[in-house]
Amino acid sequence: MNQAPVHLSDRKPLTMAVIGAGPVGLALALQAARNLPHAQISVFDARPLDRDVAGDPRTLALSLGSVQLLERLGAWNAESAQPIKEVQVSQAPPTLRRPFGLDVGEPEVRITAQELGLEQLGAVLGYGQVLAPLQAAWLSLAAQQPQRLFSRFGTAVNALKPIASAQQSGVEVDAGIVDTFDLAVVAEGGVFTDQARKTLSHDYRQTAWVGQLTLSADSPQGAAYERFTRSGPLALLPLRSEGGERRAALVWCVSADDDEVAGLSDSQRLLVLQHLLPAQVGRITGISPLKHFALGLNAERTLVQGRSVRIGNAAQTLHPVAGQGMNLGLRDAFALVQALRQHGDLDAALRSVEWQRAPDRWSTLLVTDFLARSFTWQWPGLPAARGLALAALQAMPALKTALARQMIFGRR
Repeated sequence: MNQAPVHLSDRKPLTMAVIGAGPVGLALALQAARNLPHAQISVFDARPLDRDVAGDPRTLALSLGSVQLLERLGAWNAESAQPIKEVQVSQAPPTLRRPFGLDVGEPEVRITAQELGLEQLGAVLGYGQVLAPLQAAWLSLAAQQPQRLFSRFGTAVNALKPIASAQQSGVEVDAGIVDTFDLAVVAEGGVFTDQARKTLSHDYRQTAWVGQLTLSADSPQGAAYERFTRSGPLALLPLRSEGGERRAALVWCVSADDDEVAGLSDSQRLLVLQHLLPAQVGRITGISPLKHFALGLNAERTLVQGRSVRIGNAAQTLHPVAGQGMNLGLRDAFALVQALRQHGDLDAALRSVEWQRAPDRWSTLLVTDFLARSFTWQWPGLPAARGLALAALQAMPALKTALARQMIFGRR
């Protein structure tokens, strides 16, 4: 049965439920509140409002595009962020310096903000340092406009039920009390192991070990490193210095079936990391206790299902190899609000956002999946081919710049 149309210009305001008050959900709610002045927006989250979110230590790497989006919302914590000035992608030995008879030296791709004409490539900061300003901005705006902006913290959503009849269209949101909304946006993702499996799902059989390193004072400030090892990618993300110490966030991905990290002491982990990382990193002087989680792909084929939209990790949970999960989610959120603002009909807006987001979403998903799966392949010559690809990319500035800008701003 066809759904009854909802015209966004009608006197009856658009009613929107945002389920999940993480960075992506709150960014969506703020953007919608400011750009859709007649919309009634309700934010749901099981987290109680009095819980301190600022201290969440998880590390986020945000592209410059994401930083600019948060700045436009007035919710960017510049004092806590460490700008990324340079990214180096390389391959750890053993590798062939002369793959297929070609002398490529140590295979590496180096991207700097200066060569792209940018002040920075992105920034690194704690999850809580991203979330706290967004939550404060939303609560402040909701207090100013209590007649149309509603905060439902401490309220878990149990189920969504689509409504489609000749008289009424929308979504029933069951949060103890059932309310009906024209549009429900799910931005509550979680981690791979806790999620129900979506249409596209694959367990990479990899484990990510995360924590922090302290580095010697001569370590470059603002440099991020991605190192391809035989068991998975290894990333270092620069953090703000504390007490004069250089710090970096660590993401160390290894095979879950042959976990080389689990049985090591902290001192042994430090020695292995020093061996795996490029010399430019400098000397590692300390390592924090590491936490670990499983890695997998879990994605919907489409963002839109009737009058429900999924964004961020609720739409696609990705491997961290390209660091694009949060950035992709923020672009989902802003594109949805833009479509709602531009189209007079809700269903036309949802069709538009599905088509508009597809190239960026699918190119990011496919590249990330390819890179993640490649570390499980045991093909002869694969390290040589990967090294040759890195060397070739470094030798083609136009292609390198195009790929870098896509990672920074998304595919446009």
